[in-house]
Amino acid sequence: MDIFITYGLKPLFIFIGSFIFIRLGGKKAASEMSSFDLLFIIVIGTIVSEPLVTKSVLPAFAYAGALLVIYALFSYSTLNNKLRWLLIASPTVLIKNGDIDEKGLRKSKVTTSELLSTLREKGYTDPKNVELATMEDTGRISVIPKSSVRPVQPTDIQLQPSPTFIPIPLIMNGQIINHNLKYLEKNEDWLSMQLKTHQLNLKNISDITLATYNQYGTLSIDTDDPIDNSQKGNPYLYKPGKNN
Repeated sequence: MDIFITYGLKPLFIFIGSFIFIRLGGKKAASEMSSFDLLFIIVIGTIVSEPLVTKSVLPAFAYAGALLVIYALFSYSTLNNKLRWLLIASPTVLIKNGDIDEKGLRKSKVTTSELLSTLREKGYTDPKNVELATMEDTGRISVIPKSSVRPVQPTDIQLQPSPTFIPIPLIMNGQIINHNLKYLEKNEDWLSMQLKTHQLNLKNISDITLATYNQYGTLSIDTDDPIDNSQKGNPYLYKPGKNN
């Protein structure tokens, strides 16, 4: 019983507690975290993992709670512009008007090779085509291209684009997403009628990978791909990997 508690319930309790504390700390992805955000994650992880090798469970979680309060106060203080520049590093210019700022590279500890790699990821091969590139406080590099090389925008040619419609998932991996149906004020009878137009029904819903509500008020459906051996060897249907 002691073994079950020590190596089963205790790690599970600590994992759940750690998840709650980190979840309360915010929803930022690791790539969007500042140095203080990362410090909070590291210290929280160190504190709550202490009970794995000691018996001090409650004190560890009390310290974690206190740290969470400090982190929340710190995060709130960064909303003030004057305090933010004291607590969070300001962006560092790496490229200005097509010219690489060597001082900014040294300050950010970024090599020229790393900078060029980031530019290629953004779709730019020549620093001369970049109006501004900065190292943000999260450690990511932002790139603003010169107007002469950026993609043409609708406003450049006096076009008024229509709003982007976001397809709403109604079936995913063979399961009906009821809260989206409710949001659209639809029901399963309506869904069944839509499926019939695609020669499908609710009985073979497990074959549907994704069904979305589109801008025309109908369903767009993606089903499991049938295996067609007659097309095997067709180079135009090649897919990377071993599963061809």
